[in-house]
Amino acid sequence: MTEENPEHSSRSLMDRIVHALGGEPRDRGELLEILRDACARKLFELDALQMIEGVFQVAEMQVRDIVVPRSQMVVVERDAPIGEILPVIIESGHSRFPVIGEDRDDVVGVLLAKDLLRFSSPDKIADFSLEAFLRPAVFSPESKRLNVILKEFRVNRNHMAIVVDEYGGVAGLVTIEDVLEQIVGEIDDEHDADDDVNIRKHADGRYSVRALTEIEEFNEVMAANFSDDEFDTIGGLIMHEVGHMPKQGEQIDVDRFCFKVLAADSRRIHLLQVTLTDASTPTD
Repeated sequence: MTEENPEHSSRSLMDRIVHALGGEPRDRGELLEILRDACARKLFELDALQMIEGVFQVAEMQVRDIVVPRSQMVVVERDAPIGEILPVIIESGHSRFPVIGEDRDDVVGVLLAKDLLRFSSPDKIADFSLEAFLRPAVFSPESKRLNVILKEFRVNRNHMAIVVDEYGGVAGLVTIEDVLEQIVGEIDDEHDADDDVNIRKHADGRYSVRALTEIEEFNEVMAANFSDDEFDTIGGLIMHEVGHMPKQGEQIDVDRFCFKVLAADSRRIHLLQVTLTDASTPTD
């Protein structure tokens, strides 16, 4: 029995894949093609390929692409009594809440739901002071890359950032879960609603649309008139119009809409950016 070559055993997975397929990739696109070919040859699992593709996507996407708009933020008012705060926290099921002053542009800190557990007993409510539990809010520009903010989340042990636009106003928020979902797919928990938002409107007139959004819903929100006779989802419609599996960054004009692929793997589209190519505006 021959001994295993130590040099060969120390190679990384990537080294072995490149060695097996021959040649080194010249750019990111060629690298992805090598990985997809390796997956097709059963050198590793499809789930692993999708996560690798997600990592590449995160390096290209910006915070503005996945931000939860300010209108959809669940917030706590700084001057609200504990009796008003607890129902908000219980109903939403979130673990972190922006605390605001005069309005949503005035984020003064972050409240953690776990800090209020001690006040579930009526005899403890009198001792409540929101100021005592405020934690500093972390702010991020819309233009920050997702891989950068993910690293900051890890290093600083933060789980949420308040997203600000170019004028300093609050555009929304982003969480570490939002970023990780771009790599591993949707992370559902017991508090995720079945009717979670599929179409998000951004302040600059863009829309983020989940590819699994049903065409009927897209038509209703965007004042469109796409047929759902052949396809159920907007992602299916776009794949049909493109004629192939579109890659991240690919754009296509359909009717009066411009669709840009924000996130996709080797099998399906995940997230689209939609802008209107004419002056009309869909009803909110």
